[in-house]
Amino acid sequence: MSAKLYANYINGEWVEGAKFENRNPANTDEVVGLHTAGTAEEMARAVEAASAAYPKWASMAGPARGALLYKAAEILDSRFEQIAEDMTREEGKTLPEAKGEVRRSINIFRYFAGEGARMGGFIVPSERDRVHMFAIRRPVGVVGLITPWNFPSAIPAWKLAPALICGNTVVMKPASAAPLSAWRLIEACHDAGMPKGVVNFVAGAGSAVGNALVDAPAVKAVSFTGSCGIGHKLHERASKRRIRIQLEMGGKNPTIVLADADFGAAVENVVNAAFFSTGQKCTATSRAIVEESIYDRFVEAVAARTRRLKVGDGMQAGVDIGPAVDEGAMNTILGYIEKGRAEAGEPVCGGRRLTGGEYDKGWFVEPTVFAGVTEEMVIAREEIFGPVLAIMKARDFAHAMEIANGSEFGLSASVQTSNLSRSLEFVYGMEAGLLTVNLPSAGVEYQLPFGGTKDSSFGPKEQGPAALEFYSDFKTVYMKY
Repeated sequence: MSAKLYANYINGEWVEGAKFENRNPANTDEVVGLHTAGTAEEMARAVEAASAAYPKWASMAGPARGALLYKAAEILDSRFEQIAEDMTREEGKTLPEAKGEVRRSINIFRYFAGEGARMGGFIVPSERDRVHMFAIRRPVGVVGLITPWNFPSAIPAWKLAPALICGNTVVMKPASAAPLSAWRLIEACHDAGMPKGVVNFVAGAGSAVGNALVDAPAVKAVSFTGSCGIGHKLHERASKRRIRIQLEMGGKNPTIVLADADFGAAVENVVNAAFFSTGQKCTATSRAIVEESIYDRFVEAVAARTRRLKVGDGMQAGVDIGPAVDEGAMNTILGYIEKGRAEAGEPVCGGRRLTGGEYDKGWFVEPTVFAGVTEEMVIAREEIFGPVLAIMKARDFAHAMEIANGSEFGLSASVQTSNLSRSLEFVYGMEAGLLTVNLPSAGVEYQLPFGGTKDSSFGPKEQGPAALEFYSDFKTVYMKY
C-alpha cells in the first residue's frame, strides 16, 4: 500500500510538488506519509495569498472569526483518535501522551475562539474637557509561524489560534520531522470554511522555505519555537527588516529537591519530567539538584524507578518512553551520554542504544541517570533534548538556588518541598519564566502565559491572554466632542 501524499496549502488550494518521506521513528520501515517539499517560490505565493486575504479577514467581526475557530475545533474533535495515532506514528511519543496533546490543541482553539467576543482595548478619562479617549486592538498583518516537531500539534495550535483571532493571516512552516500533526490543523481550518488565503501551509527545508518566509516583505511578524542556533539566526534576519519576532528556544531546567519534600512524590515528579516524551521537551528536567542529606537515597530511588520504565513503540499499551524523533537526535543524545561518561563516570542506569528485535527498526535510547555531576560538566550546562538526567548535590537550599540559576537558560524550574517559605523564596528568586512547586517542571496549561528568560526566550509570552500582545497592536484615539 502506497503512502498517502499530504500537499501544501496555498490560497485555499492543495498544492503538490516534490516529496519527502515522514517515517515512524519507532519503526523506520513504515512511511507515515509523503509530504510536499515547498520551494521559495511557493512560499512567496503563500505570503502573497495571505497578504491579499488580510484586509477582509482583519475587518471581519471578532465573534465571526471565533465561530470559524470553534468549527475547526469541532472538526478536530471528531477526528481525535486518528490525529493522536498520526502523532505517535510520526513523532514517537506514546499514544496516551499524543491524546493529551490533541485534546490540548482542541481546547486551545476553543479558548481563543472565545477571545473573539472578549477582545477589548482601553477607555480612560481625559484630563481635558469633552475629550473621549480610547485604544482599540488591531492585527499586525501577515504572520509567519515556524513550529517544532516535539509538540507537533499543541505548539502550532497555540500560535495559529491567537494569530487568527486577532485578525492576522498566517503562513505556517512546520518541522520536517513531524509535519502531519500541524497539517491536520490546517485541514480542519480548510474544512471549517476559512476564507482562501487566511491560512497557508508550506512544508520543507528551513534553509529554503523558512528563510523565504522571514525575508518576505509582506510578513510583519514571525513566531518561532525550536533550537537556539536557528532562533538566533532568525532573530538576525528579522532584525534587519525591523519586524516583530518571538522566540521560544532551549532550556536546561532544574528541579530542586529538598530534604523536607514528600520523597516518593519528588522521585515520581523528577522521573516524569526527565523522561516522559523521551525527554524531548524544552521544559523537561535535565538537572536534579538534591540536598546532600538525602542525595544518595534519592539517586538510588530515581535509578530504581527509571529502570522500571518500559521503552518501545508508543502505539503499544504499557510503553512509557518512545524513541528519539530521528537518527540524528538519537546520535546527539548518545554523544552527550559519552561526554557524561568521560566527565562523571558510568551512569547509574541506562546509557545505551537499545538493540535487538523491534528495537533495531527504531531510534531507541535507554533513559539515563548520571550521579556526581558538577556545574562545570557539559551535561550540566548544555541542552541534550533527550532522556538524560544529571543529579547534582547541594549543601542546602541557598546552594541549590545558586546552582539552579547558574545557567544561560531560564525556561522552567521546579522545587520539591513542604516548606511554604522555601516555596515562595524559590518563586521570587528563581530566574525562569515557568515555575512549579511539588509538580514536574514539564506540563503547562493554555490559560496562562508561557515563556522563559535569559537565552530561552525572546519577545512577548505565548498562551493565555498574553498571547494577544504579540499578534496585535493598539490604535489610540482622542476624540473631541
